[in-house]
Amino acid sequence: MTRTSIIIPTFNGLSHLRSCVNAIRRYTADPYELIVVDNASSDGTAKYCRREKITFISLPANAGFPVACNRGLQLASGDELLLLNNDVIVSKNWLANLKTALYSSPNTGIVGPVTNYASGRQMVDTRYADIAGFHAAAETANVPDPSKWSETKRLVGLCLLFKREVLGKVGLLDERFSPGHYEDDDYCMRARLQGYRLLIAGDCLVHHEGSASFKEVYRSGWDELIERNRRLYIEKWGVDPKQFI
Repeated sequence: MTRTSIIIPTFNGLSHLRSCVNAIRRYTADPYELIVVDNASSDGTAKYCRREKITFISLPANAGFPVACNRGLQLASGDELLLLNNDVIVSKNWLANLKTALYSSPNTGIVGPVTNYASGRQMVDTRYADIAGFHAAAETANVPDPSKWSETKRLVGLCLLFKREVLGKVGLLDERFSPGHYEDDDYCMRARLQGYRLLIAGDCLVHHEGSASFKEVYRSGWDELIERNRRLYIEKWGVDPKQFI
C-alpha cells in the first residue's frame, strides 16, 4: 500500500493544529507521514510537535504558505503528497476516498474534497452546527461513491492530494504568490497544461474553519493581498482566475 505525506503549514495556530492532528490520527487508516512546517510561531508549536513526535521544520521567519508548503514537499518521502491547512478537520474514510479518486485513471493528477467553507464548487451545503455534527454528517457523506466525483479546472489548496509524478513534472508551488492566495489556482493551471485531470471527490467531506491564520496575520490588508495575487496570476497566464471558479 502506498504512503501519503501530509504536509501542514502553520503560523501561531496551535489550537487549530492540535485539532487537525488529532483528527488525522483518529480517522486515517492508510499509511501516512506527518510533516508540520512552522512559520516561526511563538505559541508553542515547536514544543507541541516535539512532544507529539511529529516531524517538523522550523522556519526562521513567517515566509508564507507557498514557501512553507515547498519546504515540506522537499522533505516528504511519500508516494502521494497532501497539502493540508491547519484549520481543516478530517473524518472517516477521508484519505482512502481521496486516494481512490486519485488513482482512478492514469492522468488524474490532483484531487480535493468537498467542504463547508471554500470558494467555488468544492463548497457544499452543510447543516451541522459543531464538530460532533460534522463527524456525524461525514458518516454518510464519506461512504465511497465514485458517482460523486466530478472533473474541475481548479481545486482549493485547503486539502490538495497529488501523485509524486505530478511534483516531478509540475514542480513546487510558485513562491511569487507568497504569503498566499492563488498559488493553488496557479498549480492547478500548471498541472492541467501537463495533461493532468483534476477531480473533486464528493465522497470526501472535510471541515474547514476558513483561512484562520491568514485572517489573523493580514487582518488589515486581506482584500489588498487577494487582489495583488489575482493580478500576479493574470500577468502570468493572461486570464482571470475567477473564470475557473
